[in-house]
Amino acid sequence: MPEKHLALMVPKQAKKYGGRTALRYREHCAWRDISWREVEDRVRSAANGLLEMGIPEGGMVGIFAQNCPEWTIADFAILSVRGVSVPIYATNTAKQAEYIVNEAEIAVLFVGGPDQYKKAVSVSATSKFLKKIIVFDSSIPLVDPGGGRDVYFQDFLVSGRQAAQEQELESRLKKADMNDLATLIYTSGTTGEPKGVMLHHSNFYFSFQAHNKRLPVSDQDVSMCFLPLSHVFERAWTYFALGSGMVVNYCDDTAKIVEYLQEVQPTIMCAVPRFYEKIYGAIFEKLEKAPASRKNLFLWAVELGEKVYLRTKERQSIPWDLKLKYRIAEKLVLEKLRNIVGGRIRFFPCAGAPLSRHIEEFFHSVGIPIKYGYGLTETTATVTCHEEYHYRPGTVGKPIYGVDVKIAPDGEILVRGETVTKGYYKKPEATAEVFTDNWFRTGDAGVLEDGYLTITDRIKDLMKTSGGKYIAPQLIETTVGKDHFIEQISIIGDERKYVSALIVPAFAPLEDYARSRNIDFASHEELIGHPEIVQFYHERIETNQKDLAGFEKIKKFKLMAKPFTQEDGEMTPTMKLKRKVINEKYRNIIDGIYRE
Repeated sequence: MPEKHLALMVPKQAKKYGGRTALRYREHCAWRDISWREVEDRVRSAANGLLEMGIPEGGMVGIFAQNCPEWTIADFAILSVRGVSVPIYATNTAKQAEYIVNEAEIAVLFVGGPDQYKKAVSVSATSKFLKKIIVFDSSIPLVDPGGGRDVYFQDFLVSGRQAAQEQELESRLKKADMNDLATLIYTSGTTGEPKGVMLHHSNFYFSFQAHNKRLPVSDQDVSMCFLPLSHVFERAWTYFALGSGMVVNYCDDTAKIVEYLQEVQPTIMCAVPRFYEKIYGAIFEKLEKAPASRKNLFLWAVELGEKVYLRTKERQSIPWDLKLKYRIAEKLVLEKLRNIVGGRIRFFPCAGAPLSRHIEEFFHSVGIPIKYGYGLTETTATVTCHEEYHYRPGTVGKPIYGVDVKIAPDGEILVRGETVTKGYYKKPEATAEVFTDNWFRTGDAGVLEDGYLTITDRIKDLMKTSGGKYIAPQLIETTVGKDHFIEQISIIGDERKYVSALIVPAFAPLEDYARSRNIDFASHEELIGHPEIVQFYHERIETNQKDLAGFEKIKKFKLMAKPFTQEDGEMTPTMKLKRKVINEKYRNIIDGIYRE
């Protein structure tokens, strides 16, 4: 049974597990362990330190850092004093961080590395609220070491142990209530200014109850903390993992995730569709260069894997001859593919963006089940996800326990349940806009059939051509963008005669292809301008979109030499396209496509 207040989880698990490992992190090329007993000690020390700083009940405290054990320890410490934890994406700009600090009136901010510290210092110079910066990385030279504003986390823990706040801490823990506000999570805002989603301890409590009924997990599982903890998906999952007694490993460098997976060999890891697209692309890039005999062996093994998974998910028996062939396929191909992600993955929770059904079924076929689902910050992550059996690839599964879903007359997905937010912080008008008769309006369009939900697009993303046809850009982007020669794709078509696209190539495989064709180039700009390369992409796009309706198909496209980035304002921290920004920024290019 989950705890009704997140702060109560740590002492309960410390009492149960004691010296058993709770958290692991990588330092100097080796993995270090932190036991449950040590976690409890550090959380209490940090909580006492916050009380010494005068953090009141309901006080907002920020965390501006990459994933690390200190992130989780600081988070639980904030919750232990009945404070409100306010995460800020480690990749946010100083201006974005300042907006959150000022709106939430954050006086104390935990920061991670040099980049976040530098931005925090600049925010402190202009914000009337920010008074204290607690730095996780003790190798960073402090700007104000003697001025009382800046302190290293390790020194903060020492001072917390020495503080005479134990009685006050116990008093607050006794008053801990599931109706306490737990966190403000600011939405990344593809349009408009960010909104602080209010999530209470009760939201997480009911979410954990639902996940316990849907997911087969135990304290023998090992989780990899890969997605940003500032995002509701990883944050809620990490709470759930720790509450289930799992060991949580922190990925501090997403570029090294495959290396970390092979070292840690987790059984479960949350990831977004882009992760699977990258792995899928890398596998098929190698396959294209392989001799015909190896290609045929690979395809034979995957086909057998598909036959087995289709029977397994429906709880059907597997014929003896198929079992025999499958064992051979396992040894020759499938085990090697699973070893890419450590070899022990039981399932991958996946959400956050559209996932190609073709890619999803490929992973199921090689023995890496994907628990594809759907959720939002406002719903404490999960609304729907695949069940253990009888799931339908291509859908995002059925609603979890205690959550109701229905489709509005205009196709919008509506959600109701105890996991839904009570609203946006300091924004009553925005809150009123997203609720209709106690149903939360998700902004997503979908179809509910036999209890299974299929996402079609964002309501605001839907485009209408000048010919009156409605276009779902995410569908097209997922269908065409699964190609391992495509890194990013942004669909254009609103009030236009036909659909076009801005496409950022995956340059590593493209450069290899160009060299194999003896195409000379001195830069990415020169490469994407070569007629043979343009024709190459035209042919691949035509192949990938063959099943789309005529009005959905990309008629023209422009290859881009530079990727869309968060730094340039074209992507959110969760790597979603900011279409309005892209359309404005590249208006001349887009207009040129339609003039040609």
